Amino acid sequence: MADTDVVKPQVPEHQLQADGITAAGSIVMAVAGSAPAYSIAATTATLVAVAGLASPAALLWCGLPMLGIAWAFSYLGRADVNAGASYSWVGRALHPILGFFSGWALVVSATIFMVAGALPAGVMTVALFSPENMGNVPLVTGIGAVWFLIMATCVLVGVRITARAQWIMSSIEVAILVVFAIAAIVHAIVSSHAGPDFSWSWLGFSHFTGTGAFVAAALIAAFYYWGWDVASNLNEETKNGRKASGKGGIIGVIIVFVLFEVFTIATLVILPTKTIDANSGNVLGVLGEAIWPGIGGKILIIAVMLSTIATLETTLIQVTRTLFAMGRDHTIPERFGHAHPKWRTPAFATLVVTGVSVVLFIGSNFLGTVGDILSNAISSIGLQIAFYYALAGIAVVVAYRKVIFTSVKNFIFIGLWPALGALFMVWIFIVSIPSLETIVVIIGIGALALGIIPLVLFWKKGAAYFQRRPLELPDELDAVSPENIDLDAPR
Repeated sequence: MADTDVVKPQVPEHQLQADGITAAGSIVMAVAGSAPAYSIAATTATLVAVAGLASPAALLWCGLPMLGIAWAFSYLGRADVNAGASYSWVGRALHPILGFFSGWALVVSATIFMVAGALPAGVMTVALFSPENMGNVPLVTGIGAVWFLIMATCVLVGVRITARAQWIMSSIEVAILVVFAIAAIVHAIVSSHAGPDFSWSWLGFSHFTGTGAFVAAALIAAFYYWGWDVASNLNEETKNGRKASGKGGIIGVIIVFVLFEVFTIATLVILPTKTIDANSGNVLGVLGEAIWPGIGGKILIIAVMLSTIATLETTLIQVTRTLFAMGRDHTIPERFGHAHPKWRTPAFATLVVTGVSVVLFIGSNFLGTVGDILSNAISSIGLQIAFYYALAGIAVVVAYRKVIFTSVKNFIFIGLWPALGALFMVWIFIVSIPSLETIVVIIGIGALALGIIPLVLFWKKGAAYFQRRPLELPDELDAVSPENIDLDAPR
């Protein structure tokens, strides 16, 4: 056979790059997805305005159900390694239509968030290097767009490059936050402060003014945590992704919970309420200035900038991996399910989402009406988060129902905790709707309803996905697996 006749092995077009993320990298991704510095800086004032001294309680009592959902993702991932994560799991455990809408909810919410997240990246960069130009909309918008395009390029050219970028940005961010968390505790103890003294009652329910206030605070708290599940969307690209991705999400939720609580309490103790209200977009920078006058604010602005850029990248990963899984299953155009032959990334999905996000981002900052609509749209993300997290919590209980009562561990971590997390998400989803502005409800529910269009158009093409395919439990947890059958037991 001549050399020219040698057939080169072909890499499957629907296969992502395996082993690109380590177990430790999975934790880094989960933390970066929740964007601790960005969440604290951008959302604390909103949470305090709604919950006041009950803000730490809102984070606690939303964090516990969220951890239950993280356990659900962990066990579902052990049964089915799929870049679509909840899209695949819910579809197999509950119903394909619910699975499709679970994936659609993530796609819509992530796209909206990327549009909103790019602007703070520009704002923080300008605040760091040229604070006098923070009111320059074209400059801020342009820099935000540049950061977004840089992160999109990293996501496009390979998961290993993405992982390295996250290691650098998130390590610096978390290191800064840990140092300032310790400094904030010391400052609150030994120095005079403008806020009230800390009380353990802040972690209870006594400071909520009613059920409505609790639900509103819980929706905001959901924004804080959202994003840790990016680790699950990377399970096909993670070493031992069947277990490592789920563990990464659980550990990530715990890490950000501690950071959120410490900084929220420090903000309430150190800063007066008026100062918090007046600096709603950058509470963290003001807190840093109070803790370490002269330079503290600048250092924490760096943390926020890195956090914002990092979460743009992880959010892009989530939406592109979900679209990749949906395209692979032919539930949306098949082109989305193709991996780049060299980089092994969902290149087409990445380019499409990047283009749409940049157009919407630029438009939202130059067209006031679009900006107003997108501002309300951000509030609607909470509904979409609650929707697909609740479905995942229900899915793990249904999928593992035969083994839930075989041990105390299974009962708590596969049954009780995820079920309570799912019920909590369903509750805040239903109860919050009457209290939200009409435009928020229309966008939140309407964006989900738009999924009906591709569902109808691609029903026949995605026939394999829409056939019921029950999840196959991992052998170590499957009661009927050969390794779990006692051969000596009487029959």
